[in-house]
Amino acid sequence: MRDKIKKLAIALNVAILAVVVLLYYSHFLRSIDNILLDYNIKQAASHQPNENIIVVAIDDESLQELGRFPWDRAVYPVFLDMINQPGNEPKAIAFDILFNEESNPDSDLAFAEGLSYFDNVILPVVGQTEGDVFNTITIDPEQLPTVYRVSQPIPVIAEQAELAHINRVISNDAVIRQTWLKIQTSDGQIIPSLAYKALEMYGADLSKYDNLTDPNTEPGKKSAKNTMTIDFQNVTSDFMTIGFSRVLNGEIDPSVFKDAIVLVGFTAVGLSDDSGQDTGTTPIEKNMKLVYVHANIIDQMLKGTTIKTTPLWVEWAAGLLLFALFIFLPWRVKNLYSILVFLVAIAGLLYGQYLIYQQFTTIFRVIDIILAITLVYLTNVSLKSYLESAQKSFVTRQFGRYISPDLVKQIVEQDIDIKLGGDSKNITILFLDIRGFTPLSEKLSPPELVDTLNTMFNMITETTLRNRGTIDKFIGDAAMILFNAPLDVDNHPVMAVKTAYEIQQSMAKIRDQIMEKYGVEVHVGIGIHTGNVVVGNIGSYLRVDYTAIGDNVNIAARIESQTKKGQVHVSEHVYELTKKYFRFDEGEDRMFKGKSHPIRVYEVLGIADGAADELERLAAVKTN
Repeated sequence: MRDKIKKLAIALNVAILAVVVLLYYSHFLRSIDNILLDYNIKQAASHQPNENIIVVAIDDESLQELGRFPWDRAVYPVFLDMINQPGNEPKAIAFDILFNEESNPDSDLAFAEGLSYFDNVILPVVGQTEGDVFNTITIDPEQLPTVYRVSQPIPVIAEQAELAHINRVISNDAVIRQTWLKIQTSDGQIIPSLAYKALEMYGADLSKYDNLTDPNTEPGKKSAKNTMTIDFQNVTSDFMTIGFSRVLNGEIDPSVFKDAIVLVGFTAVGLSDDSGQDTGTTPIEKNMKLVYVHANIIDQMLKGTTIKTTPLWVEWAAGLLLFALFIFLPWRVKNLYSILVFLVAIAGLLYGQYLIYQQFTTIFRVIDIILAITLVYLTNVSLKSYLESAQKSFVTRQFGRYISPDLVKQIVEQDIDIKLGGDSKNITILFLDIRGFTPLSEKLSPPELVDTLNTMFNMITETTLRNRGTIDKFIGDAAMILFNAPLDVDNHPVMAVKTAYEIQQSMAKIRDQIMEKYGVEVHVGIGIHTGNVVVGNIGSYLRVDYTAIGDNVNIAARIESQTKKGQVHVSEHVYELTKKYFRFDEGEDRMFKGKSHPIRVYEVLGIADGAADELERLAAVKTN
């Protein structure tokens, strides 16, 4: 059984490892890792953006004053004049509003003319991906994300401003976690992101971001050059936000905008840009207006931070170490302890990845590891439990009626292999025979005879098990009892004599009942001997019995055969080992069949003075 379970365990563990490796490289569970990442980002948020980032909002108040959007484009030159007061000019004014369709020609020209006076304005473009239906593009880790077409402002406006893309990078779960700092067209034109271009104008050092390749990719996707995971540190309310109409009306001190990065975008409820996509889900806020996504990117790059990922070898080392641990742990410790270690490991991985992110802004992906150790632990603990159950069932069937429950439990816990065959062992053998059984059987009906025998054998069984003996077999009106087999029993000769003495004491009451009921006197004769015998499961594969064989077994049987009613006889060897605890007669040399020399035999007369407490203490000692 054990060999079969071992082979099955090896096969299942290898299969689990193969499945987990396949899932790891398919990024099947990356969405769960992303949930942990979102939580970590949210918990790590400082809510303290750079004070030079200002959002000018096309908000509800502005709509009430200026009317329904889109507005006449003639309003924008006035806005630019108000925000670009001499000596208080912003470093960059980035519009998160598309101007890709023509409007009133005069208004378009007015806007273009207004743009021509300033060199700090950025207008957005949108890179069109390959296959608009599926919204996908081809990604190469050595190249920038490549788009096949760019939707940009009408030429008269585009010529008067800097251009930057506002493409969103959306994960499979529709959460914005990354950004492309640059894209390129099919003809090789490089277009920076709105945030990147604004930071260039601001004069920020962007060298660390120029060759950035983000390893935190989506399932089935590669990471393009200049891809960055956004370290969202701020929610909408954290940024300084000023209504568009307030700027237009001159209500804001122009010095507020001095050397700032100004982002102009939508915040009004239900209002969107021409693409109809002004809101997105982010790790830090469920419905964030996209102008604040740009603001978070700018804030991150001004602080110079990046979200890193632990090296692949660290994940593999941690995963394989824990995988191996939870292969072997269930087989080495009790299930309760292994469950506690398993739960601690899961909690440790989850808390550990949280601490690593909080301390080092580094992603440690643990979900694949958790899946691996969960599968391998449940598999091995289940196999172990099945093996223990099967072993316990086998031992119970084999010995359950004949040895004490403590011995059965110990055989299972110590994983003793009960196999066909035997071993030489020093044990004590007790033979018992009911005297007066023949006259009794003549007077009793079969049911009455069986009931009477069961009464005696129940008493014998209970007494034997209480003293950690093993009832080898009942043979008609006789019994064979072993001590120190199948497991070790300390002071087994003492336990055997104690058992015999207590059986004789208990027989007094049963004898009186039988005499009163049937008029037949019944006694028990007991013989005990200690010596080396062969013990084990002896027989054939069709029928196996746990028993003892050998010359010393025969001696115990011969001693019993010469007892008289109510007597307990022991060999000289047993006498020497137990005389401290019991009273004996002077002994007598006797010849036995098959023996050339006499064997001295002693009769047990009672418990020695002062030995009763010590006998009870010995009986309470657990089996080794």
